[in-house]
Amino acid sequence: MVRTPLTPEERERGERLGRLLREARGGRSMTDVAAAAGISAETLRKIETGRAPTPAFFTVAALARTLGLSMDDLVEQCALLVV
Repeated sequence: MVRTPLTPEERERGERLGRLLREARGGRSMTDVAAAAGISAETLRKIETGRAPTPAFFTVAALARTLGLSMDDLVEQCALLVV
């Protein structure tokens, strides 16, 4: 299967998500947060660095729950502005 290349806006949205998750993680280790969310530390690393700019919904939901973030807040802060 060939994936459609991401647009610059989609890459930026992934970078914003990564920054938000990194900030919310604070001093907690990547390994601890990933384990609590039920994902690998490598997956979390890719999301936080923007190398996985379109993570699965359930992955984001698990991270949000683990980090005490609201999905509404994540959407609001990461969504592309459509004019």
